[in-house]
Amino acid sequence: MKSVTLRKWTLSLFAAISVVGLAACGSQSAPAPSASTPSTTPAAAPAPAPATTAPKVEGTLSFYTSQPDTDAAALIEGFTKKYPDVKVELFRSGTEEVVSRLQAEAKAGQVKADVLLVADAPTFASLKKQDLLLSYSSPEAADIPADYKDADGAYTGTKVMATVLAVNSNKVKTMPDSWKVLTSPEASGKAIMPSPLYSGAAAYNVGVLTRQADFGWDYMQGLKTNAMTVIKGNGAVLKSVAGGEKDYGMIVDYLVARAKTEGSPVEMVYPSEGVPVITEPIGIMKASQNQEAAKAFVDFVLSEDGQKLAASLGYTPIRKGVAAPAGLKSIEEIKVLSASIDELEAAREDDKKKFGEMMGGK
Repeated sequence: MKSVTLRKWTLSLFAAISVVGLAACGSQSAPAPSASTPSTTPAAAPAPAPATTAPKVEGTLSFYTSQPDTDAAALIEGFTKKYPDVKVELFRSGTEEVVSRLQAEAKAGQVKADVLLVADAPTFASLKKQDLLLSYSSPEAADIPADYKDADGAYTGTKVMATVLAVNSNKVKTMPDSWKVLTSPEASGKAIMPSPLYSGAAAYNVGVLTRQADFGWDYMQGLKTNAMTVIKGNGAVLKSVAGGEKDYGMIVDYLVARAKTEGSPVEMVYPSEGVPVITEPIGIMKASQNQEAAKAFVDFVLSEDGQKLAASLGYTPIRKGVAAPAGLKSIEEIKVLSASIDELEAAREDDKKKFGEMMGGK
């Protein structure tokens, strides 16, 4: 039955084709349009280009940072609200410990971090030199000043953090205006600073201050002579000054502003000589296993929403057009003490060794 049906269908199709063929032959007697007669048939529209679909942002993202736990958690919450299909795994410690872990992973050929956000540009300059960073020029970086981002896109600053003087206002009635107060008799045994062996900001500060004509290593020796206490990180410095254990502290500005807002008896002083400034850069590891999520994370941190989040946490935003929180100076208002990033990067380990031998520290 099936073969008969197929045969009938084939014959019918052949007959239909024959009729069409005869009709086509009959049409040959019609005159062809002359070359001067334009055709009235419109040209076929070009086929639309296939739509491109952006890679989906999902999976696991490993985030290494030196930010305080609460701030890192707020950043992750803001990001995952926008990208709910990404799970962020956090490793948090001081800059020097974060980088030591990263270096050990790189040596073993097993870098686990996708994104890195730590204290200062010289740290990233060193990682770039080791070819550990992916070049990524985020579209959001267009609104970041050129001085605070790498020309090749290896890293970009995320905020402005000045190191200032914290002063206990219950114990000190006349506010100082100079870094030299830390070497004066009134501050003998009453001052505290973070260790550059742990804190990236402190390592940067030592590098910058020792390269200023008015400070140098003589200033560090003066701190030693005046019984400066060296402790692990900036948070411990704040606790000591706010609690009245010490009168003066060398510390990043946002911690002082935040503590004062919460009612602590602390005042913040921007010394007249100027202040070292770090930008807590962010970068993507070249070995990242989830580059799409890593790029989305960088974009979020640098975006207007990300910068407003930073301001809400008490940081001075680095993006143009986003205001600094109350109590902090904008980058345009700060007198900045600086040194060559390449020089700071090259001398970092020697500076830390010299400081450790001179001052000790935890």
